[in-house]
Amino acid sequence: MRFRDLNLSEEMLSAIEEMGYTEPSPIQEKAIPVLMEGRDVIGRSNTGTGKTAAFGIPAVERMSRDGRGVEVLILCPTRELAMQACGEIRKFSKHMPWIKPAAVYGGASIEKQITELKRGANIIIGTPGRVMDHIGRKTLRLESLKEVILDEADEMLNMGFREDIEEILKNVPEERQTVLFSATMPPAILAITKKFQKDPVMVKIENKTGTVESIEQYYYDVPAGRKTDALSLLLMFWEPKLSMVFCNTKRMVDELAEELCTRGFKAAALHGDMKQAQRTQVMGGFKGGRISILIATDVAARGIDVEGVDMVFNYDLPQDMEYYIHRIGRTGRAGKAGAAHTLISGKKQFYDLRDIMRFTKAEITKGELPSAKDVSEKRLDRLCAEIKSAAQGEVVPDAQKLLERLEADGISARDAAIALIGEKIGESITQIPEIKREKFSSERYNAKVAKVVISVGRRQKIAPNYILGALVDATGMPGKAFGKIDIFDSHTTVEVPDEDKEHVIETMNDGKINGNKVTVRLFDGKREQRRENRKPFVKKDNRKKKF
Repeated sequence: MRFRDLNLSEEMLSAIEEMGYTEPSPIQEKAIPVLMEGRDVIGRSNTGTGKTAAFGIPAVERMSRDGRGVEVLILCPTRELAMQACGEIRKFSKHMPWIKPAAVYGGASIEKQITELKRGANIIIGTPGRVMDHIGRKTLRLESLKEVILDEADEMLNMGFREDIEEILKNVPEERQTVLFSATMPPAILAITKKFQKDPVMVKIENKTGTVESIEQYYYDVPAGRKTDALSLLLMFWEPKLSMVFCNTKRMVDELAEELCTRGFKAAALHGDMKQAQRTQVMGGFKGGRISILIATDVAARGIDVEGVDMVFNYDLPQDMEYYIHRIGRTGRAGKAGAAHTLISGKKQFYDLRDIMRFTKAEITKGELPSAKDVSEKRLDRLCAEIKSAAQGEVVPDAQKLLERLEADGISARDAAIALIGEKIGESITQIPEIKREKFSSERYNAKVAKVVISVGRRQKIAPNYILGALVDATGMPGKAFGKIDIFDSHTTVEVPDEDKEHVIETMNDGKINGNKVTVRLFDGKREQRRENRKPFVKKDNRKKKF
């Protein structure tokens, strides 16, 4: 199918053609015809599938040419996404002078936004908080509204915008088109669709791993506390022109950015606590190549679309498996090669990574961190190539004269070259971190099992979930690390990874389960059998009974 088959106006087709598009993506092919009919739609599609065009093209097409007032409201979770969506709407409406889009979001001058709204903006793209602010000030009036679009609805709910969204939807005309796009469909999303949509059409794009499969994926098991050194080694070895590093907290983003800058990398932080001017400056530097490493949180990275990102690094594992796809999808775009590198420390993170592999149906290969020697040799190879290239070029007369002066002072050309090369290498070789390579295999996490005995059972009214919860809480291991749980009258047996048996016993001993203090020891089959075969002890009452 081509865009010309979607019954679009010539103005729209011209704009799309100028943008370089001829064929709609799967989500666009499915959503545009339904939205053009004015139906309510639930669109399930990940970032990077072209959903902005899927809802933006029909929204622009259905606008009144002589209407007044705001007819379309698009809600986005972040300023970056709002700015990006507004930019796309402007491109689609390039040949439609009656379309006047405006973006409203926090962290920017509200006075400038008010001025833009007064000029007759009729498509508003904004974050829920700022939209509510404008509604409260009566600088945004929605009585003419014909369509509401919730973009990245799941992310807006995760960010705590549910009350704002519901308040906005309660105060817009009932006769409207309501469109919702979301990567996931948690119960809260379904509640909104049930409450505010009328007979919605589900437009679903299967969560294929095409974006993931086109990217080389590796993970590295790193000793605790050495992730920054490991990241430095990978950056030094691969030398990506543009890369993104993801952390789970704003504090970690700031700390990592500061540390990498101290180590000589061109790195910058991006997160929600930064002022809009700072964020704009950072993004400008990243897009322009002045910043080669962008360190960001998942929320701050929403809506960022930068061509030419060579690599993505997961400094922290994402807290939501969907985020892994969003993160690594920043690289390997437009048919170009991309790579994703994930750093993990310890068993729990390995188990979490294994869940991500199952979810994405993609193999994440175990990688081996380069050594300081590997980095040094690669840098020397590159320097050697640079010198060879320079030697094949034209001889600079002043350089020849300087060499003759040095030789007259007893310094040979060889000694001069060695001195200059040594200065060129400098600290770039001497300050490479070294991480001792440990023999590691994920097989050790799937090794043989042992069994431990916990001194509570049915008599203490113990259930399996009590046991499992206590184990996870005490050991820090994931629930899936534990095997079969058998509860007997006076004790419980649990299968645990053989290599973790001492850790389980040590952390669980003298703890409490459902209010009962417990002891934990290794299982002894014969001993436990004897215990279970004993007749229950009944204490005799030898006191004389009175009649």
